[in-house]
Parts: sequence; structure tokens; C-alpha cells
Amino acid sequence: MTAIAIIFISILYLMIVSMLFTYGLNFFYLSYQAAKQNKRGSEEISEVDEWPRVTVQLPVYNERHVAERLIRSAAQMDYSNEKLEIQVLDDSTDETVQIIAQVVDQLKAKGLDIKHVHRKKREGYKAGALKNGFESATGEFMALFDADFVPSRNFLKKTIPHFGNTEVGFVQARWGHINSENSLLTHIQSLSIDAHFVVEQFARFTGGYWFNFNGTAGVWRRQAIEDAGGWTADTLTEDLDLSYRMQLKGWKANFLRDVVVPAELPVTMNGYRRQQHRWARGSLECAIKLLPRVWESKAPLRIKAQSTLHLTGYLVHVLMFSLNLLYPIVVLLSQQYPQLISLFGITILFNLTAFAPSVFFLTAQSQLGRKWLPLVPSIALVSIAGMGMMINTVRAALQTVQKKAFPFERTPKFGATEGGNDWVKSNYKLKMDPIIFYELIFAVFNLGIVGMGIYFGNIFITVFAAIYSTGLFFTSGYTIAQSLHVRQKQLAQKLALEEQK
Repeated sequence: MTAIAIIFISILYLMIVSMLFTYGLNFFYLSYQAAKQNKRGSEEISEVDEWPRVTVQLPVYNERHVAERLIRSAAQMDYSNEKLEIQVLDDSTDETVQIIAQVVDQLKAKGLDIKHVHRKKREGYKAGALKNGFESATGEFMALFDADFVPSRNFLKKTIPHFGNTEVGFVQARWGHINSENSLLTHIQSLSIDAHFVVEQFARFTGGYWFNFNGTAGVWRRQAIEDAGGWTADTLTEDLDLSYRMQLKGWKANFLRDVVVPAELPVTMNGYRRQQHRWARGSLECAIKLLPRVWESKAPLRIKAQSTLHLTGYLVHVLMFSLNLLYPIVVLLSQQYPQLISLFGITILFNLTAFAPSVFFLTAQSQLGRKWLPLVPSIALVSIAGMGMMINTVRAALQTVQKKAFPFERTPKFGATEGGNDWVKSNYKLKMDPIIFYELIFAVFNLGIVGMGIYFGNIFITVFAAIYSTGLFFTSGYTIAQSLHVRQKQLAQKLALEEQK
């Protein structure tokens, strides 16, 4: 290998590790900020003299398992019928349309102002549905709930008073979980989501940074949506896009950590992978679209820096993937050129921030008042499984760069609860994603790195390659196990039908 190649690889390795170090430090900072502000109470709010008119928007697309639950939970909210409008924004193409129509007719008969807005063409996907509903909405405020959420009766009474400050454009509540203990997969998802809301969103809010509306379980001021340019479908995360455009216009946002709206977590790895792919690609699309505007704005430098780390957060997986590809070369170079060991050794300190996400998750559980020590194994698995999703994120990043067309694909919901739900029988279940074969190949690749690391005595790279391999085997293995379970159920059903004949 030429001297130029060695220098290039060394610099590239150091750059990647330094970037990962920066993201890791930010995890530590957000954890510290959230812990420091943990005892901070809710902002003082004045009593509402006259409750404003609110439009509740329920975007739905082929959700026959959960559509009725969503609509009825929205309809029972404690708010004056004269001041409440409900829009069921239905883009469905299956029997969900009939289910919604029946429930809406029943509620109308009880005097509720509820409308079934059905579109035959799904233009703009969810953003298009929200924009379409917005044009005819009569509310001063817009409350949004996705199909898998179950708002409480007092949701509006708890959120609307926080708009007393006329500069507040949206209020975001925290997501809860209907089925966190349904399976190992839902359990680790709940820990990850808890960390996002209890630490990340809370830290950004209390620190005075910009943060995003999460697409559901929140309320928007109509004027803020209009001022920001309305809902647009040029990214897969229309919520993140509108949030930043609003804050660029000078509006503020409010996060209510103590207001919780339970939701259904994806019960299949295929569904979870699809959700993460959409979030990753949408975030990166927003980064490309919005970061130039962020840096051109008059916002303080600290807000610009934090916004950059926020919008590009999914690049961590891309960096991990790139670093992983360099591991075999680094091991060999360290043996052939011992003088490089000191350079590569410096990065060991940098890589210690790889454990920052675990601190992130532990902080969230601690602040929720839970005993965090028994959760350490689960939190370790969350971090490992997160590394297993890096191929999925790399695919999303490649599609973003290539500007490859990719439709808004919803995450299937099955009406799952803690008591379980036989999603196997639903026609909403997804086929096995072929990406698992790439995950398996890369898992075996990392096993090879583990062997190299052991042979040459590079303990540090051995450990990380083992973690990568474990994560990739987990995501691919879980997917295969669920697919085999489906196949087994289908065969059993087929045999039962044959016996009946």
C-alpha cells in the first residue's frame, strides 16, 4: 500500500471517529440537560376564559384494525360540542372506508360535528390528506392523532391552555405505549421512544433549542401552519419539515412531558424496519432541504449547531457502517506499520462515546421513576439492535442521495395490546424484506473481523465488530423467525381445512 493511501485511510478513519465522537458527546449533553431540568415543573398557565374552536384531524389509510378505536377515543374527549370539529381524513382503499362511515354516522346521530373526508387519490400521502382537511377545517387549533393512538378524555383541556403565549405554534405531548410488553421487540422499542421524548425532546425544549412535532399527539395553531407555508409532501417526514419551517419563521414550540398519549408499537420487525426507513430518509431529506435555511437564519450559533446534529442524526448509522468497512484495513495497517498504533489508539477514547446511547436510555428510565438497574440488559439490547439497523439506514441514505422515488408507506397496525393480537392472520402483514440477506452477509463479515481482531490482538476492534455482528444477526434473525412463524401458522390452517373436508 502506498504512503498516500495509508495517509488517506488514516485521515478518513480519524474523521469518521471524530464525527461519531461529536454525536456521542451530544447524547451525553442531552442526557445531562434532561437530568438537570428533571424537577422543572410545567410552565404556569392562566385559566382559559373562552375555549377556542378546535379541529381534530385523524389521518387514516387502510386501518381496519384500529380506525374505530381511534375515532371513538377522539369523540369522547372532554370538550364542548359547539367548539369541537372532527375530521377523519380517510385515504383508504379497503373495508376501512365502510368501518369509518358507519362509526361517523353513529356519532353524527349523537350531535357530534364529525366529517368523513374520503379521497380516492392519495396525492401527497399523509401531508396531502392534512392539507386537504386543513382547507375546510374551521378550528383555530388543529389536534392531530395517527391511527395507532388513543387520546385521553382530557387531552385538549391539558394542551390548549399552553397556547396562552401567542408565540407558541405547536404543543407536543409524549408518546406512551399500549403494548410495550407484547414482545421483546415492542419492549426495546418502548425504551427507545421513552428516551427520545423524556430526554431528547425534553432537553431540547428546556435548553431553548429547536425541536420537532412528532406527527401525532399534539396540537397546532392554525396561524402557525399558514405562516410556515402549510403541509408539504416533498419529504417523507412532513412533521419534521413543518416544525423547522415554523421555527425559522420565529414561532416557538412547547413540549409537555407529563401529558402522555398511548400508542401501539409495531409488532413485527418488518413493520419496525419500514418505520425506521421512512424516518431515516425523511430526516435526511429535511436536512438537505432545511439546513441551508437554518445556517442562513439569524438564530444563535448554538441553535444552528444543535439543529444540525438533530436533522442529521441518522448519519450515525452511515458513519458506523463506513467505520466498520475500515476495520479490517486498520487491523492490518496496525500490524504492518506499528507507528500508526498510537494514531489509531487515540481513537479508542473517541469511540468510548459509542456507549452514550446507553446512558441516554438509562437516563430516561431513571427520570420516569423506574428502577433502571434491572433494565440494563434490555437497554444493552436496544443499543445492539440499533446497530443492527444500520444497513436499513444506509439504504435510506442512498435513496435520499439518488433521489430515488419512494412512496410514503405506512407502518401496519393490528390493534395489538398487552394481551396480544394475532397479527399473523391479518392481510396487513408485510412480506420479508430482502435486506435481511445483506444484514446476514454483513454480520458474517463482522465475524471475520472478530477473528482478525483476536488473531492480531486488537481487542478494541474485536469488541465492536462482535457488537455489530450481534445486532445484525438480531434484526435479520428476528425477521426470519417471525416469517417462519407466519409460515407455520398458514400450514397449520391449511391442514385444519383439509381435515374438515
